Amino acid sequence: MKIFSKHSISIFFSVGFILLLTACSKLDYKNTSAISPDNVWNDKNLINGFLTDIHGSMMPGWTYDNSADEGMGTPGSLSDYMRGIISVEKNGQGLNYTNIDKINYFLSKVPTVSTSVLTDLEKNQMIGQALFWRAWDYWGKVSTVGGVPLILKPQDASKTDSLFVTRNKTSECVTQILKDLDNAIADLPAKWDDANYGRIDKGTAMAFKGRVLLWYASPLFNTTNDQTRWQTAYDANKAAVDYLKSQGKGLYPSYRQIWKQERNQEVIMVNQFYYPDHTFFQAPIRPEPLTKDASNNNQPILSLLNAFPKKDGSPMQFDIAQLQNPNYNAQYLNDFYMNRDDRFYTTIFFGGTKYPTPDITGENRDWRVWKKVSDASSPSGFKYVSLASDEYPSCNFGNTGFFQLKGLDETLTKTLVYNAATDWIEIRYAEVLMNYGECANEVGKSDEALQVLYSIRNRAGILAGNNNKYGITASSQSEIRESYIKERFVEFAFENKRFGDLRRLKRFDILNNQQYRAGLYVVINDGQTVSWTDDITDPAVRQKFSAVYIENLDGGTQYKYNLSLNHWFYPISKNDMDRNSKLEQNNEWGGTFDPLK
Repeated sequence: MKIFSKHSISIFFSVGFILLLTACSKLDYKNTSAISPDNVWNDKNLINGFLTDIHGSMMPGWTYDNSADEGMGTPGSLSDYMRGIISVEKNGQGLNYTNIDKINYFLSKVPTVSTSVLTDLEKNQMIGQALFWRAWDYWGKVSTVGGVPLILKPQDASKTDSLFVTRNKTSECVTQILKDLDNAIADLPAKWDDANYGRIDKGTAMAFKGRVLLWYASPLFNTTNDQTRWQTAYDANKAAVDYLKSQGKGLYPSYRQIWKQERNQEVIMVNQFYYPDHTFFQAPIRPEPLTKDASNNNQPILSLLNAFPKKDGSPMQFDIAQLQNPNYNAQYLNDFYMNRDDRFYTTIFFGGTKYPTPDITGENRDWRVWKKVSDASSPSGFKYVSLASDEYPSCNFGNTGFFQLKGLDETLTKTLVYNAATDWIEIRYAEVLMNYGECANEVGKSDEALQVLYSIRNRAGILAGNNNKYGITASSQSEIRESYIKERFVEFAFENKRFGDLRRLKRFDILNNQQYRAGLYVVINDGQTVSWTDDITDPAVRQKFSAVYIENLDGGTQYKYNLSLNHWFYPISKNDMDRNSKLEQNNEWGGTFDPLK
């Protein structure tokens, strides 16, 4: 039985909650519906419904985020932030305390519930879940803007002045977050029964604590490279790995099946999607004409396409100048399509293969590749159009020729794209393991750090090689650090981690050095033809194509990575600053608040 999704909740009462800094309405917990809210605390099911509402409103789900260098949407969609066009007005972050207020109210009421309604064990487990979500919410704020006002108890809206409070130091907020997580860990069960699968358990809280401490030890917060922070993060992540192992968690043997085999051993924190009550809209990642109402998000760009290593663990070699050499071009395409690690084939759909949807039957392939045609309006005298346009002339075939495959619900036809039911795994064991390995490297335990990389690559189907190093050549601390950046890029592609990794490591230079969102067009050679049943993995078919480098998929030179290296925390929005005169703006944005303290 799937539980705890915001679309499957039926709450039988409504409550007006304070929104700190954005509203000052009187709390109303009386007679707002057919059931009095006062009676909620006399009914186990309604109490559980209250907690379910918190969980459902806060659990992350699938996202189509084209930030960083994984993919893109339409040409010209590179955001102003990525282009270095920033201001408080553009980038200010609001401080929304709706969830914090609900959690604080819940935490104030549960201890008062009669033991005839909830046992002490049930109370503690509910409190543990609520504390986890409070830590989750506060960390979302702190990781974005630094320290924020810590509100830990329900507020009295009639005392207006008390609603406007100053920001706590970042260190104070982190201390409170860790306190909430430690208390949650103490109260939460090791495992829920099948009927309650998906609730926050002890291992989830330990894994999230490790994530928080990794961030707090990273250069974003730890500009002096304080080794005590790294050691604390190492200890927490190692404890999480060891505990999760004791509970039967680990790397799922098949990377390709992680998003197909639900409730597998790698799943730590999950948003369970299911038909008909809790589905999501998956049209944006599906190509036309196999979708409706949206398309062409998360199209992989060259930086991601070339990031996946070969089957032997060696990196893809790509020399733009050599592409004009037919022999080099043919070898590159062979290396590109054949004998990559399993993560490439799990993450990326490429033309000339079967798109996994019931819409395509028989032996037909989806030829999402390119052909060169004359174009008098172009300075070059030609342009590239999709080869599939011969069959579907009215479709928009995207901008890269590649599409996100990871997480695709392969059971859906194009008419059912609103019914996707692939679970979103917010935390999986591989992340906890790599968090631990990254910390191990920073505290001088390079052997442990390398062993984690070997384990990740082994699961990806990469060959061990004669030296059992799976193609990893790093040995020094700095080299291992770079290996982790690269490995996380491919391991967690399209899992909403890349931009956060670059930000916490203060490595926006990786984006800026790329300049543009570049692409790889696989173009059919002049005079060649293919049939719809041909397959690009066939060498005879593949030799009909050449690889063409596209420097700037966005078109204009104004669409260039130019992220500020002087603005790492976001500003608080002007609206919130205007409402609360006690708030200080971050010093990176002309204020006096130091988010590093």
